[in-house]
Amino acid sequence: MAPMSSPAKIEPLGAVRERVLATLRQEIISGLLHPGDRLVERELAERFGVSRVPVREAVRALVAEGFVLFETPRRTVVRRLSPTDVKELFELREALEVYAAGLAASRATPEALAELRELLDQATAATLAGDAEAITDVNTRFHDRILALAGNSLLISVMEPVDGRLRWLTRQNEEWPQLLTEHRELYEAIASGDPARARTHALHHVQANYRSTVRHLFGEQPEQPAHAYQPDQPSDQPDQPSDQPSDQPSDQPSA
Repeated sequence: MAPMSSPAKIEPLGAVRERVLATLRQEIISGLLHPGDRLVERELAERFGVSRVPVREAVRALVAEGFVLFETPRRTVVRRLSPTDVKELFELREALEVYAAGLAASRATPEALAELRELLDQATAATLAGDAEAITDVNTRFHDRILALAGNSLLISVMEPVDGRLRWLTRQNEEWPQLLTEHRELYEAIASGDPARARTHALHHVQANYRSTVRHLFGEQPEQPAHAYQPDQPSDQPDQPSDQPSDQPSDQPSA
């Protein structure tokens, strides 16, 4: 009697949804799917060999993450980022990543710094090879590592909902040698253990990345986004003493 074959393993619906979602998200980030490209539920279901239900749920998740939008009830397309979208995302980066760099400078261990150096070595190799996919991946991991070094779980949780869109923006900046130089400078600032220096370099990096991204996406010189994080005062300019008299003393009687 021939042995009975084991039944095919059925993939849980949630796992199917996550597989479709992760694939489509990565295709948008990498540029395989372009802004304005249409996502047709039936075609995607056939492509992935699944029912329409997990595809529909994955598309809804992409809408929530800001990658796609419903132009009409029956037409879903990859979102076109507007100048306002880009500005708001970079203002968020400026507020959170600059703060994280300062924390990382004060908390990084020698082992953690060695991990950052290894990522810079990988970024150097990818930049020399002109490998856009590898550059995007390693640069994302470099920033993720700095965020982890900050040692603040709430900071990480705030970044998570927009992490995919930030990686999407990172992919738009193709000034790779300049990006590598800025990452090296940021690493040196963090390794110095000086939080103010790290914040200053992180601020410069985010703002330079913003200008490059806007030039690439819209072919124009952007206005600088509103400073969400102010750079530290130089150490050679001491704060004014609290008992310093005002130049214009008030002649109003005390209450």
